[in-house]
Order: sequence, then structure tokens, then C-alpha cells
Amino acid sequence: MSEKSAHFETTCVHAGRHVDPATGAVAPPIHLSTTFERKPDYAPEGYVYGRSANPNRDQLEACLAALEGGTTAIAFASGAAAASAVFQSLKPGDHVICTRDAYHGVLRILREIMSTWELKVSYVDASDLAALQAAVTRDTRLIWVESPSNPLLKLTDIAAVADIARRADAYAVCDSTFATPALQNPLALGMDLVMHSTTKYIGGHSDVTGGALVARESGAWAERLRFLQGAGGAVPSPFDCWMLLRGTATLGVRLQAQSATALSLARWLEKHPKVEQVFHPGLESHPQHALARRQMRGFGAMLSFNARGGETAARQATTRVKLFTRATSLGGVESLIEHRAAVEGPESPTPKQLIRVSAGLEHVDDLIADLDQALA
Repeated sequence: MSEKSAHFETTCVHAGRHVDPATGAVAPPIHLSTTFERKPDYAPEGYVYGRSANPNRDQLEACLAALEGGTTAIAFASGAAAASAVFQSLKPGDHVICTRDAYHGVLRILREIMSTWELKVSYVDASDLAALQAAVTRDTRLIWVESPSNPLLKLTDIAAVADIARRADAYAVCDSTFATPALQNPLALGMDLVMHSTTKYIGGHSDVTGGALVARESGAWAERLRFLQGAGGAVPSPFDCWMLLRGTATLGVRLQAQSATALSLARWLEKHPKVEQVFHPGLESHPQHALARRQMRGFGAMLSFNARGGETAARQATTRVKLFTRATSLGGVESLIEHRAAVEGPESPTPKQLIRVSAGLEHVDDLIADLDQALA
């Protein structure tokens, strides 16, 4: 069948996959070989070396490109490796505009690693389009946004940012990890590149680490990113690729169920006397709810909230849970909870009373009961 289908769930199941012609196996075989035989004249038969390409990686990348509607996908060993390749593709002196609400690991890459690259970086509130436009200079080569953001679930007007980047002759990149291809397609809104930590919802079971970039168009920049993938060597193993491809098969149905649970939890928390504020784009109280309805097909399975009583109350609540797992990361079938500022460290800008929740596939009534006793 075609890699692209009119229905997302069908693409999830079939893109990048085919029946093995040698055995008739429905599940793809895992190709563990690190090297491949060459012809007598040393020309490659097809694959050459495991770092440069692998059949399982090709299948995963074909699937991710189809899910995002891009021309090419480039898989990495982690989301951080994927983000690093984007910044490494730039030249010293280039100017980057990065949203202040980016994942703290991305901010760390820019501040602690890429500072020696002599990139010039401006940090802005990407939800403020006037501030974003004002930050553009003649050296601006890349605008990096994250929507929804981690952990405050802020949204960015993706189409508007893409337009600003286009007029500045700069690349526009969106970290869409929280939304996944199931809920949002930044490339269709004009972004040049979308980034995912495939560790999260694409893997979906908290058992594999990975990252990916998907480009809207092939060309020199996509080729440069592909070069950095192989030359830098931060590639996923064949088994990691196999696991991630398996995860994509249920992505659509998982996100539908998890998103419904997250919205129910958010609405319940909004009425709870021990909660000051809830952050979830599906709530009518969210300041960018209308934007979420316009550029997303669903509101996602992540939420966060400020506990009444400050940091002490927030930390205590996360120690009292019995069904939620107190752990970092997100997107798995089990519901996770964490005091986010404690995870990010003493310089974290995250509110000290904020609790982040990743809704899993448990029954929503059980999750509500657990949060109720934890907050009591």
C-alpha cells in the first residue's frame, strides 16, 4: 500500500512495513549486522556499514516521514542527539532564536555545548509574535519553537512563526514531542523541520530511547543533517529502530485514549480546592485554547498544575501517590508524576509548586482517586 493514507491510524500500522519476501514474516526481521558484503570491485551491494544505514532504520524513517507528511526522516539515538545535530548544522556566527519554553535539555545544549560553537542565541517567549519578530537579525538562520511546551503547555502559533522565518530566510523548527504526529503536523503549517524525542509517545512503552528529525523538503540542509547523523554516530541500534517502529503501530489509538484521560484529569483538577491553576490546552480556561483547536487535532496527554501550598505541598503530593509512578519522562502506557523543578535543578525557571503529569492508559477513575488521596 502507499506510505501515506487518508487515515492516520492506517498509516501507523502500514508505513515503512512490508511482508518479508524471504520468509513471509509479517513482523519485520531485525538486521543486527554491522557490516555488509561488497562486490569484488568493492562497490557496495546496498548497505555498507551499520552506522551509515540499516534496514530497520530505513523502515522506521520511512514510517516517521509518512506520519509527519515529510520527504525524509532522520533517526537518532535520542532526542538530545537530534536537537544537537540541528544546531551543529549551523555555522559560527549564525543567530538562533529559541523559545524560552524549550525543553531544558535543549537549553542546556545551547548554553553549555553550542556556546563554544560561537552561535549567537536569543531567548524569547515564542507565544509573543511581536517579540519573536523583534528578535530577528540579518544573521538569523534558525527559529526553534516547542508546542505544546514542557512543562507549562504553552502553545506557539506555528504557521505564524514559519512565516516569520520564511521572510527572514531562516529555518523554522518545531519540537512536537508533546503533540506527536497523531495530534499535530508542523510541516503542514509551514515548518521546515519537526523534531521528536521518540523515547516518548512514538516508542510509547518506556523501554527505548530515540529521537528523530523530519524534513518538509529534501535539499542541502536535509543532506547536511543526514551527514551529521552518520558522521556523528549518534544512531539508534537496529533493535531500537524495531522497537520504535512497533510503537508507531498503536500511536493513534494510544494518543486518543490518553488524551481523553488527560482532559478529564485536567477538568477534575481545575475544581479541586488544593489546586491553584491547571495547564492543559484542552481547557477553555487555557489562554491559547482557540489556537489549540485551530492547529491541533487533539489536546494531548500531558498536563501540569500548581499545587496550593507551594513547593512543600507539591513535593508531598508526589510522595503520596500509589498508582502514579514518580518518574521522569512521559508518553508511556503507565501514568507518571513528578515535581518538575526538582528534576530540572536549582536554576530551573519552572514554578516550584508545579506538578507535571503524563496520563497513561489506566482507568481515569482510578487515577482521579489516587490524585485525590495524594492531594488531601
